[in-house]
Parts: sequence; structure tokens; C-alpha cells
Amino acid sequence: MEIKKFGVIGAGQMGNGIAQVAAASGLEVLMSDIREEFTEKGRAAIARNLGRMVEKGKLDQGEADDILARVKTTVNLDDMKDVDFVVEAAVEREDLKFKIFQQLDHVCRAHVILSTNTSSIPIGRIAAQTTRPGKVIGMHFMNPVPVMKLVEVIRGLATSEETFRLTWDLCKKFNKTPAEANDFPGFIANRILMPMINEAIFCLYQSVGKPEDIDTVMKLGMNHPMGPLALADLIGLDTCLAIMETLYDGFKDSKYRPCPLLRKYVESGWLGRKSGKGFYDYSK
Repeated sequence: MEIKKFGVIGAGQMGNGIAQVAAASGLEVLMSDIREEFTEKGRAAIARNLGRMVEKGKLDQGEADDILARVKTTVNLDDMKDVDFVVEAAVEREDLKFKIFQQLDHVCRAHVILSTNTSSIPIGRIAAQTTRPGKVIGMHFMNPVPVMKLVEVIRGLATSEETFRLTWDLCKKFNKTPAEANDFPGFIANRILMPMINEAIFCLYQSVGKPEDIDTVMKLGMNHPMGPLALADLIGLDTCLAIMETLYDGFKDSKYRPCPLLRKYVESGWLGRKSGKGFYDYSK
């Protein structure tokens, strides 16, 4: 099946990044969100990213203009009726994703693959909301999408080989490196990453070290490009908490218990970069 028109549900940081790489590969992209201000903000983010690439000499202005022109927006999920492939990149909430997939299953043509960018929710649970479980798959991009090369491709129990192969090839078309994961909470990336971040938060919670020192140890001692607390702020502390809760609920293992300080920050609205404050202050 040839994919010409690509649908993205969600115009936030992950959604607009996915839309950008899809448009850069030559596909027509339809990016949706619940309000026009969100789609406009998402398209503006793509324009800024492309502008930076022009400044760095990675694109010329004409190429950047062509990529942006291939990204259309909508606030009506029914407009996804004409797309050939969909990726959902909404907030990491199971109830919301279930509702979106129920709608997409009704709106999209029978042959269309419905993929999810979920970072932790089992694919089988999402696929069970549709009448096409064989055509539901995980397509977990890394943040920031235009920069990071990896995409986890996650099979659900019912995912067909054709669906898997087409998604794998699409990752390559996007100039990404796919890696296969099976359907367990957190998959590979976040099953390893999030407990590390959570443990770094416990170090702060128990006054083992200050944020700067915890991050410095991991950057210089373990050669990580970014410290775990700064990375948590970039990901979003609400997303980190949601993933830890999915891991804890899925495995019922105390090693996945979210740190109380993480929960406290989220409940206080300290979500990281997107709110202006997390483990670091971004208000300036």
C-alpha cells in the first residue's frame, strides 16, 4: 500500500515533530488537535524548527517552504477520512487514547493503519478499542522528533506482519532507525529510562544531592548528554508520572513506584519546561 497522506493526532511537541519529519519525507500531512490555537502553535513550531535548519545551512529556504506547505491542520477528526496512515500523539492518558482510537476506527477507511506514539500504554489495550486490531501498532518516536533517530515499533498481540512491515519501512522513509519491541508496559526505552529518572528524583527527594549535582554526575560520570532531571523537565513531569504509573500498574512491582516528589511537583503544576518550572526554573 502506498502512503501519500499522513495523519497526526495532536499538535504538541511530539505531534508537530512527527508532522515535520513526515512532511520532510515528501508526504502530505494533516495535523489535528482539539482547538485552532493548538494547531497554529504546532505549525508555528515547525516553522521555527525549519528556520533554524535554514540558518544552519541544513536546508535552503525553498525546501523549508515546501515542507511547511505540505502540513495542513484541522480541528475536526472526521477530516482523517482521507489519510492513508495515522499516528496518534495525544496526551499520555489511556482514556483519551481509547476515545481517539474509537473515533479513528469509525472515520478512517478499513485498510488504514492506526498507530500510536504512546510511550508506555500497552498496544493491545488500545487495539481492543477498534474493529481492526491487526492494523494497530506502536510507533514511539523520541523527543525531539526531528533530531532523534530512534523509533520503537511495537507489535500488539494481534498486529499483522503486513502492518509491522509497512510501519518499519515508513520509519526508514522518515530517515529514522526503527527498533522492534514487544508489547509490555513501557516497551524498551521507557522501561529502562523512567526508573533511572525516578531514582534521580528519589536522590533529590532524600537530599542525596542538588539537581545540578545529580545531573553533573550522570553527564560526566556516565557520559549522558543530558542529566536525568533536566531530561525529565524536557519530557514533561506529568508524562514521566503517567509512564511510571503505567509501569507500576502493569507490573505491580515496587521498583516502579513513582517518587512522591514527582507526584508533588505534578500536582503543583510544576511540569518542567512547558510550564516554566520543574526541577529547574525556565521562567526567564
